[in-house]
Amino acid sequence: MSSKRRVLAVVGATGAQGGSLVRAIAAHPSGGFQARAITRNVDAPAAKELRALGAEVVFGDVDDPESIRRAFEGAYGAFCVTFFWQHGSPERETEQARVMATAARDTRLEHVIWSTLEDTRKWMPLSDERMPTLHGKYKVPHFDAKGEADAIFTSLGVPTTFLLTSFYWENFKHPGMGLLRDHEGRLVLGLPIGTAKLPGVATEDIGRTAYGILERGAEMIGQRTGVAGEHLGGSEMAAAFSAIAGEDVEYRAIEPEVYRRLPFPGADDLGNMFQFKRDFEADFRGARDVARARALNPNLRSFAGWLAENQGRIAIPPRG
Repeated sequence: MSSKRRVLAVVGATGAQGGSLVRAIAAHPSGGFQARAITRNVDAPAAKELRALGAEVVFGDVDDPESIRRAFEGAYGAFCVTFFWQHGSPERETEQARVMATAARDTRLEHVIWSTLEDTRKWMPLSDERMPTLHGKYKVPHFDAKGEADAIFTSLGVPTTFLLTSFYWENFKHPGMGLLRDHEGRLVLGLPIGTAKLPGVATEDIGRTAYGILERGAEMIGQRTGVAGEHLGGSEMAAAFSAIAGEDVEYRAIEPEVYRRLPFPGADDLGNMFQFKRDFEADFRGARDVARARALNPNLRSFAGWLAENQGRIAIPPRG
């Protein structure tokens, strides 16, 4: 490893966000950064793929503070992300953020990118009955825990860029979010966003945008910046799906309270999430300026472009 290349410790390197940043670093061999991929399983196939790209692969577990401190030692900076959907505990997620922030402070990192989201309770307090309170003290648990953790990085004096992510277009491959057929056989896209536009992004563009932040360096410290490839309404997304499905796709708005009752894990959390994005559309979209993201990542994908690239991976429910 060249001593001139700055080491960037990447948490969650075998996951969607961290992996995309490792690949972005590998795509710029003369860019001045060396990826240190942090994973709980250094022998996993995904870890071997990152090693083949030139990344240094090291053990680290966000539930093990000493392992993260060791993984950060000697690095220039770090990309920090948490893993709510692996365990479903917002308290655990906040503690994982504290582990990373503390390790960043103790190892004197010069630049940390913290992948975060809004604490929705700043817009909708627990007393607001328009949205149910979950886990006793959250409105959107997987948002609120990250937003709450922002203050940890700040209070510990960690030089941080706060990267606000958007709805992953890859979510359309998952239950409850993909295309369905109604009882008459028509393809339907159903989302609880009403007429609001939804900021969305290809996960690969999260890493590419994070790389752009790293390239700008110190000027990005202390800033909050969002990443979105496009802001689209349900009808616009349905039209894009129609182009790859070869038949019309109809958008149907679902009420959040209906979505919260869908039979899959996390439906209540996601129903609240979509309601927040719908009810506070201006603030949510305003934090995710596409032009600003494109300045950091000139190859930012459009939704139609992402669909074209992933056409074979999008499930089109068969007729009958």
